[in-house]
Amino acid sequence: MEETYLNAVNLIERLHRQFLEVVKSELDRVGVQDINNIQAIILYNIAGEEVTVGELTHRGYYLGSNVSYNLKKMVEHGYLIQERSPHDRRSVRVRLSEKGVELRNVMVDMFNNQIAALKDKDHTKEDIEKIVESLVFLGRFFSDSLTTSGRGVAGPPGGMERRTGDEE
Repeated sequence: MEETYLNAVNLIERLHRQFLEVVKSELDRVGVQDINNIQAIILYNIAGEEVTVGELTHRGYYLGSNVSYNLKKMVEHGYLIQERSPHDRRSVRVRLSEKGVELRNVMVDMFNNQIAALKDKDHTKEDIEKIVESLVFLGRFFSDSLTTSGRGVAGPPGGMERRTGDEE
């Protein structure tokens, strides 16, 4: 059990790094050089909403990432529009600009192509659901471990899985 658990933990980190490389490769393919892979994932998660930094932080885990810094860079490069909340002047909300929507569409196409490739390799929705179930179990286990240690945890595990919305 010990070796299997440690292999799973190492695999999760390796898969995350590989996924970031896939996103980086897609950005390179379409000639986007003013945004990095983490920023592209954050942009994807914003979608058509208007959100605060806190909402984004709770929504997804951007491994080793400073969400405020990344949002600032995306505003500087024209991917996001930033506005103070009319109800709470301390709160800043962001939403995708036209340039941001265009890049999000590239990300959507990338995910759709990946889904098609999985289907071509005879992987079913049920195969992926089993993986998701196992990852959610580990996420809850990690969260419970933090809770019992008194450290707490921010938000539900995941982030991106709630964004897909239009799968079969």
